[in-house]
Amino acid sequence: MNTILNISAYKFTPLTDTLELRALFLARAQALQLKGTILLAEEGINLFLAGPPETVRRFVGQLHTDPRFGDITPKESWSDNQPFKKMLVKVKGEIIRMNHPAIQPAQGRAPAVTAETVRRWLVQGTDDEGRSVVTLDTRNDFEVDEGTFEGAIDLRITKFTEFPDALRAHKAELVGKTVVSFCTGGIRCEKAAILMREEGLENVYQLEGGILKYFEETDGKHYTGGCFVFDERRALGSDLSKVALKS
Repeated sequence: MNTILNISAYKFTPLTDTLELRALFLARAQALQLKGTILLAEEGINLFLAGPPETVRRFVGQLHTDPRFGDITPKESWSDNQPFKKMLVKVKGEIIRMNHPAIQPAQGRAPAVTAETVRRWLVQGTDDEGRSVVTLDTRNDFEVDEGTFEGAIDLRITKFTEFPDALRAHKAELVGKTVVSFCTGGIRCEKAAILMREEGLENVYQLEGGILKYFEETDGKHYTGGCFVFDERRALGSDLSKVALKS
C-alpha cells in the first residue's frame, strides 16, 4: 500500500538569506520527520521530500507562508517505502549547475507549454501553426537511457554544464522547428530554454513540470521507458509507480 507521499518542487527567486533558510527548513523537516534533500542558492530553491502525506503537506503549507515561495506547487507521487535515507538541506552556488551566470530564470523564463499540448503536438507531428515539433532531452545520458520521448534529440551529456556546448553542436537540427525542451521536473529546462533563445532559436518552449508532470496529466503516450529519479525508487513509469531499471 502506497502510504508515502513524494514531492518535488523548485522556484527561481532571489534569496539573500540562504544560511538562515537552511537552518529553518532543516528544523521544520526534522520536526515533521521528513526525509529528502533541499537545495538553496541565491537563485532559488529545489526540493525533494518524502513522508506521510499530512506532514509533507504541512511542510508545504509552512513554505507557502513565505511570499517568495507562496506559489510553489509540488509534483506528487507515491511509494510504499521511504525512498530517502536522511534529511539534507544544502546551500549551493546554483540549484541546478550550468556555469552560465548570465542565465537567470528569475528575471524572466522562456515560454512553457502544458503536458496536454505537448501530447497533442506529438500526436499530430506539428505545433498549432504547422511547424515540425522536436523534443530535446536536457538530461544526462544515463537518465536518457532509462527512457525518453520517442525521437527525442539526445545530446549525450554527462553533466548539465556540458549542455551549452552540446546544444551548439546540434543547433542545425533545431533551426526552423518548434523545440520542446524537457527534463525530469522542469528545472533544467528553465535554463536550457533561455540559453536556446539566446543562441537564436526562435520557437523554443519548456515542458511545464517536466516528465513527471507529463506522466501526471497524460497517459504517457510518445514516451518510452521509465523516468529516472534521484532517490531509492530509481525509476518511475507513466503511472508514477516504481519500475525496474533497464540497466
